[in-house]
Amino acid sequence: MAKVITSPVYVVGDNIDTDQIIPAQYLTLVPTIPEEYKKLGSYAMVGLPDELYPTRFMAEGSTEAEYKIVIAGKNFGCGSSREHAPIALGAAGVEAVVAESYARIFFRNSVATGELYPYESRERLIDICRTGDIATLDFDTDTLTVGNQTFSLKPIGDVRPVIEAGGIFNYARQSGMIPSKA
Repeated sequence: MAKVITSPVYVVGDNIDTDQIIPAQYLTLVPTIPEEYKKLGSYAMVGLPDELYPTRFMAEGSTEAEYKIVIAGKNFGCGSSREHAPIALGAAGVEAVVAESYARIFFRNSVATGELYPYESRERLIDICRTGDIATLDFDTDTLTVGNQTFSLKPIGDVRPVIEAGGIFNYARQSGMIPSKA
């Protein structure tokens, strides 16, 4: 299935930890409850320091960000193993994160929950892109185009169908690995 996302990007630096993505006080929200899922999204990225990120990820009073793509530096999603981090981003409307590298547990949680596509960049995009730039992410060519520059990304490979299925359990049901819900 062809997939392309065109959106303004939100750019963050290196070592963005899960507490910056979704602070601990919001972990009482239960993502399987639709109202709480939406509320979780409204708190995505509120842990980022204002002095480094004067453009807020989430507009005041909004439950969905205008940014479908987050561009990050190295070690995105480090810190605790909370699966709420990719879920909060997905609830906020983020479809993909393009980072130089990920904390292993964040990458795994992104795939397992099916919330977002964790692409890896081949170069330091945070030095090239600015928050608000319009980008196009092409899943079939594994490229990100920003302005007149196209960047090659590391292929997402076999995790794509897992994410498209809505996570590891849905994928396992769809592929017959585990029985479907009755």
